[in-house]
Amino acid sequence: MTLETTLESGSAALGLTLPHAVQQKLLDYLALLAKWNKVHNLTAVREVDDMVTLHLLDSFSILNHLHSQQMLDVGSGAGLPGIPIALVRPDCQVTVLDSSHKKAAFLRQAKAELGLDNLQVVCKRVEEYQPEQKFQTIISRAFSDLSEFVRLTRHLLTEDGSWVAMKGVHPYDELEQVKQMRTQVLPLTVPGLNAQRHLVLLQEPQA
Repeated sequence: MTLETTLESGSAALGLTLPHAVQQKLLDYLALLAKWNKVHNLTAVREVDDMVTLHLLDSFSILNHLHSQQMLDVGSGAGLPGIPIALVRPDCQVTVLDSSHKKAAFLRQAKAELGLDNLQVVCKRVEEYQPEQKFQTIISRAFSDLSEFVRLTRHLLTEDGSWVAMKGVHPYDELEQVKQMRTQVLPLTVPGLNAQRHLVLLQEPQA
């Protein structure tokens, strides 16, 4: 199966219809990632075929649960899930944040090559980041455990905003540490992936 077919069929299974131009940019992003990865080790996934499922479709699996126009992807690394989301949701303003200079350099290169006007790249430690506007949604894919995620980013979230954490197996132990918060755990299905995925939505407790 070609990369295009895997991407198209996987996206369709998630209820996503991608224009051809967007599909091409997504594949261009993976090609750029594979190229940089040989030198800078941005992701443990080496094969582009695997990246379609493990990076793109994995990122798309959360789209139905993202309803804001302003998102921050914390510890974005190679731009996941921020860059795929920015590509398929041009109406959303996505900020990708990482403290690593080599990862931020890759993110800036991807922004330039893909023409992503709705993507902002920030190279800072999250606790030092003080933007003019707070975010309605803060996403993490592999940043930290839930309590640390909330603690480090609380100053960046709007009052009615949500934290969105992408996890593998159901994070029972981590949820114990944030049980004072409003939480929702949703099982996710990633086409072509035979592994557990869960999405944790967190909000501040109601006063």
